[in-house]
Amino acid sequence: MGLFTKKPVYDPPHPRKEPRLDGPLTPERLGEVFENCVDFNCRSVAVGGNEALRLSLVFIAGMVRMERVSDYVLRPLAQDKTLGEAGESVAWEKMRSGTLYSLSVTERDELTDAVNDLIDGNCLLIFPGKKRALSFNVGTEEKRSIGDPEDEVSVKGSKDSFVENLRTNTSLTRRHVKAPELRITEQIVGRQTLTPVDILWLEGIADPEVVKAMEERIENIDIDALLSTGDLEEYIAGELDTPFPLMQYTQRPDRFCHGLCQGRIGILLEGIPLGYLAPAVLGDHLRAPEDRSENWMVASSLAVLRWLCLLGTLYLPAVYVAVVNFHPEMIPLRLALSITAARRDVPFSALFETVLLLVAFEILQEAGLRLPQSIGQTVSILGGLVVGSAAVEARLISPAVLVVVAAAGIAGYTMPSQDLAGALRIWRLLFTLLAGTGGLFGVTAGTALLIGHLASLESFGAAYLEPFAQGEPVLRQPLPEDKLRPAHLKSENRRRQR
Repeated sequence: MGLFTKKPVYDPPHPRKEPRLDGPLTPERLGEVFENCVDFNCRSVAVGGNEALRLSLVFIAGMVRMERVSDYVLRPLAQDKTLGEAGESVAWEKMRSGTLYSLSVTERDELTDAVNDLIDGNCLLIFPGKKRALSFNVGTEEKRSIGDPEDEVSVKGSKDSFVENLRTNTSLTRRHVKAPELRITEQIVGRQTLTPVDILWLEGIADPEVVKAMEERIENIDIDALLSTGDLEEYIAGELDTPFPLMQYTQRPDRFCHGLCQGRIGILLEGIPLGYLAPAVLGDHLRAPEDRSENWMVASSLAVLRWLCLLGTLYLPAVYVAVVNFHPEMIPLRLALSITAARRDVPFSALFETVLLLVAFEILQEAGLRLPQSIGQTVSILGGLVVGSAAVEARLISPAVLVVVAAAGIAGYTMPSQDLAGALRIWRLLFTLLAGTGGLFGVTAGTALLIGHLASLESFGAAYLEPFAQGEPVLRQPLPEDKLRPAHLKSENRRRQR
């Protein structure tokens, strides 16, 4: 076989075993399932003091609250003499119908369901003669407390934020949207993690076709683990060959609920303190959470500023390179003389200087994010001030390039969506390279390529270039005049107010 001959790739099968576990529902079989698990506990309990009627109590330490097991299950079993005097069948019916002090009780006769209940924080009472169990919800509620949103600062809005607990997040949603039309369905994703994923929408407002498409995409996810946001986004976004985000995420329940009231579909998952909204188009990523809290004139002015910053972060480095290298006649005379004097002793071309600074800017930003907060701020200050000033004084780069790249970077920070800001950084570097090879003609070609790419994108059937595609307003209108929901959401009821 030659050195460059491609070897055949063996793709092993990945079958889904249903049911996942087989065998009878007995304490011995559960012990085999949780073999070498120190947190697995199984003890024999005499019902009502009757040694002839003993049940097996099974639970996983750390997943249950011990006082709940003692107060809600063990105490009634020990004190209720009628349970001990009754037979196994009568005791089963009494426990199932509410003799024990538990809010919810479920019958289990499948081993897989019983194991899942144990992992979720339930305890099992196994009846030896029936080879089935009663599952009681006694799970612990230890979780991070609800606090202020860290990534989306709230000035005039609510101060609560999503946490890692799924049921807490759905309760926050219910508190903001009390309509009985709010629907919440759940699917389990991940063969090993068994992560619950909830889909939320308002019936009668959201497009049923989008709801169906979302449910199908989540149902078709067949992976081992769902532990990070990318494990979900890249499977349901529908388009992988783009850096632009096709779903919107938020930490704030009020913003999440506003999206539901618009007619969008929400997603919440266990372990992730974020809520996702779809469809999400370009205009959605340029709206800040506080836009609806500000005066409509102020909010509109800030929206115009964000659009200008979007153009600035994309085009400033590219236009500088194009004008300096290919079109110096476009620069005013005094400015041209100033740039020429600053670049006189710099050994590098304008393209190399700009690309070098853009890459250095990304490195400093990445270092600031990955290091601890106190150290990260120090690295950013040292890199931005000391190293930048030293490079200018050493004539390695010109001051004009430093100003242009810094202005473009700061303009990118005004984007409300960090996912959108990341996509703009990629295209900014591409525009700069095109400007260094073709001048403004290269920038024009890059612009046509970008517009064509954005026009080809869809988010669950909605054109990504909204609000331009259907002529919807770009700026925020006065709220009393904003009577209709966005047309691209295809809501069953577009009117939001009288």
